[in-house]
Amino acid sequence: MFRQNFDDELNDLHVRFSEMGMMVNEAIYKSVNAFINHDKTLAQEVIDADVQINEREVDLEKRSFEMIALQQPVTTDLRMIVTVMKASSDLERMGDHAVSIAKSTIRVKGNTRAPEIEETLAQMATKVKQMVEEVLDAYVKSDEKRARKIAKEDLLVDEFSNKIYKMCIKQMQEDSDTIIGSMDYMLVDSYLERIGDYVTNICEWIIYLDTGKLIELNSNSKEENVL
Repeated sequence: MFRQNFDDELNDLHVRFSEMGMMVNEAIYKSVNAFINHDKTLAQEVIDADVQINEREVDLEKRSFEMIALQQPVTTDLRMIVTVMKASSDLERMGDHAVSIAKSTIRVKGNTRAPEIEETLAQMATKVKQMVEEVLDAYVKSDEKRARKIAKEDLLVDEFSNKIYKMCIKQMQEDSDTIIGSMDYMLVDSYLERIGDYVTNICEWIIYLDTGKLIELNSNSKEENVL
């Protein structure tokens, strides 16, 4: 009976984490759409909804600590709980960056826009959103191989980031009226790039969950045995 109750609590933890992931993914999608379409109402929705994401992260942390303190889980179970705690923290930061994109939308006032850069940003955002969806699915299935593959996709996000940066620099040099708008493009670009980095972090936690090893993906770091 004790084991059944613990398994039920653990399953509930996973479900709540997955729900938080969907909330964050929606925030990313809405924030970029708001920025590209100059939709300040939608941007405000993202900002207002961030409270729920923060509350979910606090709730997951509280439940995780309670399970560790009261049930003293064995090594494998402890890895699951630690993964939820760490990965939910990464999700919360991704939500914060979505809010930052939304705030950029509200801050922009009649700046000269660049459709070509906005189209590239939209492509970058689509890729990031896809990675978020994939990493949540890999987490649910505890799929280590897929996590490694998803992490490699972050290199494409970095390529988008470099391309947008160069486009913005070129535009500012050619037309001084675009300087303020281009700086906002670069900010949004940096927020999306960081979200991609947090996806990679979650990939690392999926591998930890499956293997007990903490590794640093997309780098030359050596693997470290943990649990």
